[in-house]
Amino acid sequence: MTAGDQITSGNFTFTETSIEGVIIVDVKAFGDERGYFMETYKKPDYVAGGIDVDFVQDNQSSSVKGVLRGLHFQIHHPQSKLVRVTKGSVFDVAVDLREGSSTYGQWEGCVLSAENHRQFFIPRGFAHGFLVLSDEAEFCYKCDDVYHPNDEGGLMWNDPALGIQWPAMEGDVAFDESKIILSEKDTKHPSFKVR
Repeated sequence: MTAGDQITSGNFTFTETSIEGVIIVDVKAFGDERGYFMETYKKPDYVAGGIDVDFVQDNQSSSVKGVLRGLHFQIHHPQSKLVRVTKGSVFDVAVDLREGSSTYGQWEGCVLSAENHRQFFIPRGFAHGFLVLSDEAEFCYKCDDVYHPNDEGGLMWNDPALGIQWPAMEGDVAFDESKIILSEKDTKHPSFKVR
């Protein structure tokens, strides 16, 4: 697949992004006046769409508007991630850290929300982070390796070397860096150039 190519399998449409292996997944939901139903993962369809990994851990977090988590990666135990949002909305970002990749140091991002049901697949070898755009957000993700707390790496979220274009949060007309909420750990990550 090349950027923009799509494969539909079952209730899922897989779209290749500008970075090889990073895939946007659109999920078909079936709704009526009672609510909706959707499949959120079905291995045969994901394999057909180019995502053939064995997920071993599911995680979920809750965050308020302005929280930015990232940019994180595992150094010796990299993880593929399939991420989605079940409440609110976030801007999700993947940064290519694969040495020798033609897109090394480039990023891809998309808005994930409870309304669009979109998922974002990030293969091994990427830094990952997200910014909460709504008042609150619940963020869920599958990983293909367990978390190793002593194997953490990170990059500056606002590193000029990466040039990530973070969007405005809901209610704002432009991105406002003064509203970003970081953990203490996430204030100390190095630049991509010196990692």
